[in-house]
Amino acid sequence: MTVKRSTDVEAANVAAGKDTTIQVLISSQEAPHFALRKFSMLPGGGMPRHTNQVEHEQYVLRGEATITVGDETHHVKSGDVVFIPAGVIHSYENTGAETFEFLCIVPNKEDVIKIVEEGC
Repeated sequence: MTVKRSTDVEAANVAAGKDTTIQVLISSQEAPHFALRKFSMLPGGGMPRHTNQVEHEQYVLRGEATITVGDETHHVKSGDVVFIPAGVIHSYENTGAETFEFLCIVPNKEDVIKIVEEGC
């Protein structure tokens, strides 16, 4: 069993993101089936269009953002939940005045992230 404070988990910059950090709150070494991550995006920050080999289940903690999943664009805010199927192109843009934060649960499987060029 793992119990810790989220504030004790180091945040790392998301390589392809803009003003975006990730904290791995529960890693694949700590839990057998899923990892729990927290993303934080400063106003104007975000992540470009990309795909992952694994699905994502997300819960918005605070702030607001525009999330594109496939061909659909959604405005999300605190309390919203998002499901992103494996292999579907998605992106994020913090469109609010405060930090956008969400929890992201992913299965403990190999994941390959591919950045998708604009216009593709």
